[in-house]
Amino acid sequence: MALIINEEQQMLRESAQGFFAEFAPMSELRRLREDDSDYCDLLWKRMVDMGWAAILVPEKYGGLGFGHVGMGQIMEQSGRALAASPLFSSAVIGVSAINLLGDERQKETLLPQIAAGQLMLSLAIDESRHHEPNDIALSALKTPEGYRLSGKKYGVIDGHSSAKLIVAARTQAEVGDKEGISLFLVDAKSSGLEILRTPTVDSRSVSIINFNEVIVPLENLLGPEGSGFAGLSSVLDIANAHLAAELLGIATESFDRTLRYLKERKQFGSLIGSFQALQHRTAHWWSEIELCKSIVLKCLSAIDEGDSRVPGLASIAKAKLCEVAELSTNEAIQMHGGVGMTDEYDIGFFIKRARPAQMLYGDYSYHGDRFAMMTGY
Repeated sequence: MALIINEEQQMLRESAQGFFAEFAPMSELRRLREDDSDYCDLLWKRMVDMGWAAILVPEKYGGLGFGHVGMGQIMEQSGRALAASPLFSSAVIGVSAINLLGDERQKETLLPQIAAGQLMLSLAIDESRHHEPNDIALSALKTPEGYRLSGKKYGVIDGHSSAKLIVAARTQAEVGDKEGISLFLVDAKSSGLEILRTPTVDSRSVSIINFNEVIVPLENLLGPEGSGFAGLSSVLDIANAHLAAELLGIATESFDRTLRYLKERKQFGSLIGSFQALQHRTAHWWSEIELCKSIVLKCLSAIDEGDSRVPGLASIAKAKLCEVAELSTNEAIQMHGGVGMTDEYDIGFFIKRARPAQMLYGDYSYHGDRFAMMTGY
């Protein structure tokens, strides 16, 4: 297949670029930081009005069914603008989980609400600083009144602002086994649930969530009991593909801003962009970003096509974009010199957002190792 987007996807990309330029400038990020807010409610409402919360929702449930390549264009532009919103946690991860694992009743009830921006979801999976889906220990004991959940989750994005949580818990087997993992829909206002908001370096936050014998109704089981690992892995592959798209946006914007600076900044009476050493580094940087564009598009296209190679492509995309986002943000800071480390310049915001996005749902080492195991190394 040709690694290019079609006309409709290009129009969506340009629309998103204009939208973020108008409604999510860097001054808005600074305002949110000063207000200690994760995202702007008005910005999210405007995104919903644009139909973005409905992009991955099938048409039969009130959505647009536009596909992951389309959503990837928005995620990339969101990365360029460093725009914070529940789009990723709710309209990407939440919708994908309900689509892949939910029964017809759950789909008919939840998907239209997400598409309309009336319901926000968060995925609660990790139980330590390191992403390892096999190591789920949070227990779900089946009782006559429902499942009793006990344990703790870390690093839940948008956990404090979501109405429902998608929780990975262990209904059987031992910690470290892929079998025995189940997914549940948990109301954020459930008795025994404690949600602690923790600020992060990118001026956003994650949540630590304590489950103190939280009772979840039997009908809130998402997918088959004890066999949720395969579905969870598919949801995480989708999540990592879209994180790769966001990291591509961060890398691209870091490059473009630095290139402009090289054409403006003078040292010893010459533009620093005329220095051969910087030209060589910039050329290498540009070629790496161009390669990443193809990797991300290939992965998103494979998801839309139901390609069996999605797990490998998702890990390739995430690993490569972790590597290039690190290269991009480091080079951006270094080529700006000392001012790149000051708060006066916006370039420092990109490295602060890139690092949490790289770590989320597996970093370079995790996905490099995962791909190696998939291919027999």
